[in-house]
Amino acid sequence: GHRSSGSSKNSSQPQSFAIVSFNWDHVKDPYIITLWILVASLAKIVFHLSHKVTRVVPESALLIVLGLFLGGIVWAADHIASFALTPTVFFFYLLPPIVLDAGYFMPNRLFFGNLGSILLYAVIGTIWNAATTGLSLYGVYQTGIMGHLNTGLLDFLLFGSLIAAVDPVAVLAVFEEVHVNEVLFIIVFGESLLNDAVTVVLYNVFETFVTIGAENVTGIECVKGVVSFFVVSLGGTLVGIFFAFLLSLVSRFTKHVRIIEPGFVFIISYMSYLTAEMLSLSAILAITFCGICCQKYVKANISEQSSTTVRYTMKMLASGAETIIFMFLGISAVNPDIWTWNTAFILLTLVFISVYRVIGVVLQTWILNHYRMVQLEIIDQVVMSYGGLRGAVAFALVVLLDKDKVYEKNLFVSTTIIVVFFTVIFQ
Repeated sequence: GHRSSGSSKNSSQPQSFAIVSFNWDHVKDPYIITLWILVASLAKIVFHLSHKVTRVVPESALLIVLGLFLGGIVWAADHIASFALTPTVFFFYLLPPIVLDAGYFMPNRLFFGNLGSILLYAVIGTIWNAATTGLSLYGVYQTGIMGHLNTGLLDFLLFGSLIAAVDPVAVLAVFEEVHVNEVLFIIVFGESLLNDAVTVVLYNVFETFVTIGAENVTGIECVKGVVSFFVVSLGGTLVGIFFAFLLSLVSRFTKHVRIIEPGFVFIISYMSYLTAEMLSLSAILAITFCGICCQKYVKANISEQSSTTVRYTMKMLASGAETIIFMFLGISAVNPDIWTWNTAFILLTLVFISVYRVIGVVLQTWILNHYRMVQLEIIDQVVMSYGGLRGAVAFALVVLLDKDKVYEKNLFVSTTIIVVFFTVIFQ
């Protein structure tokens, strides 16, 4: 970029015809993006060269470390934080393929057979985790151990709600490598998908409360919050089912345009995600249920080749997005501007989310085992407690916070990064 200034800029036109000219600015953005994806993909090859490594350390953890390493290099060389995982890129481009993949390959009988248990963990469990974590942190803050923070009860509850969400991306990445029994997988994974509605609602509710100020929070506002939960979750699901129906219908008439059949699957599913997002419903539920409801019909309606194309493309997009997310979680952490250290707050967050997750799992399993045919044993409960992995969703939500309303945003961001690293790498 620097070279082009000088002689040619002073005169109105260049002196002579340049056979080769260097146009970095012209291709900078797509070039860098492509380069990052290439680096991440090559890293995956390297990780898998030795089976010993990936057997011991999950790939997602290796990718995070790679991200930290690359971010560190860029920081050392340039003193700029190269790239952060921005919420827009994450929610619009990286998350949908992962969730669609999850829905499209969802083992339906398992999923609907365990739906009751999944819903209990997803709804009651998430609310329990969010409330207890937020309230405990606030309670400890009152004792003065954390020093002075420019914050109130609502901020703590907001933080609790975004840190409580179990993350489909992290769960998928780790659980697919650690083969647990299928019932266990579907419960933890189903929870991570369905708790999205709860997270979205709690996040929006507390964010609104923080915006309007604690003194204006009335009973009516709280009732609205409860109502919005049903609207967001059921609305998102219905949007997904509607688009699945649309997709099944369209795929019946594609006999003569076999070549674009796979395209419809991705476009219409993505439309369901965007539509739900537009109506501020749960986009994750929409695209999940779009995938779940269309899989049977699409497979029956489209040709064998198209079906294979859909399968492989979907897996490739999902796996690619997952790879990029974990690498960028690492890269995002190398940015001194966002680090605010508060030992008490960070340590207690880790303690509370782990402890309350265990308590929640034990209590809910005790209730469930009265009703379930297949009992959940102690070892299953241990895996479920451990399976509460937090990931990029929590990170993206915390980055979305408005610094003018939530004054301790940086502390929340730092803590979220630590929590994500702790759950994905150590757990």
